[in-house]
Amino acid sequence: MDLTQIHRQELYNAMQILENPGIAAKITNFVGTPIEKGIAMLPESWNDKIGEVTQNALLKAANAAVFTMSDRPNEAPSNWWHKIGVAVTGGVGGFFGLGALVIELPVSTTIMLRSIADIARAEGESINDPETKLACLEVFALGGKSKNDNATESGYFVVRTALAKSVAEAAEFIASRTLAEEGSPALIRFIVKIAERFSIQVTEKMAAQTIPAIGAAGGILVNTIFIDHFQDMAKGHFTIRRLEKLYGKEQIKMAYEEMMKIGLGY
Repeated sequence: MDLTQIHRQELYNAMQILENPGIAAKITNFVGTPIEKGIAMLPESWNDKIGEVTQNALLKAANAAVFTMSDRPNEAPSNWWHKIGVAVTGGVGGFFGLGALVIELPVSTTIMLRSIADIARAEGESINDPETKLACLEVFALGGKSKNDNATESGYFVVRTALAKSVAEAAEFIASRTLAEEGSPALIRFIVKIAERFSIQVTEKMAAQTIPAIGAAGGILVNTIFIDHFQDMAKGHFTIRRLEKLYGKEQIKMAYEEMMKIGLGY
């Protein structure tokens, strides 16, 4: 079955979102200073620290009561309320500096995960479905380039392929258990894979907040850009999942990659 014109447009819009520049470019456009300068100012020990904090933040977010919202598919998401929540935590983090990351990031990540789940619900997903919950966590791996990425391939489907095995294992485990039940090696492996990419974007966020004169106001701005970025990724991701249910994964992937080759036209 061929895609309708409306669905082709939706797929094209999703592709444009998912393959756009990552969080560093978006922050630089607003802050006006290359993120590389901020990264150079971070203490060397913080590279490992951010990776550890990122994993803990994702685990805490998965453990939080973030998926207790009522399962009402197709209801419009409350994007602005979630942006306000993350902006407030960003202001606190910006005021107290790097040391606040351990406290600020789990809170921000939990709010963002709830926002992502809200968008998933708006796209017709059942947020009580274990696969939907994992797909929400997947969003944190999207929209940021890893040094291992192949520039000639679609970043979005490369990430999904890389996570596929971990997603399947985690889905099998949580089918009869809670999302973040302690002692789940499958979920831990999945979180670690997500954190590998999410930590890159967290590093870029912290680098921006490290730049002199950014402070609390800058923390609010950076966190607003941060959640806006992941809300965009969620919109693109769950649009594609909705279309895959209508046309099949292979057809949507082929159409997506064809659009990628053509570029601005389709």
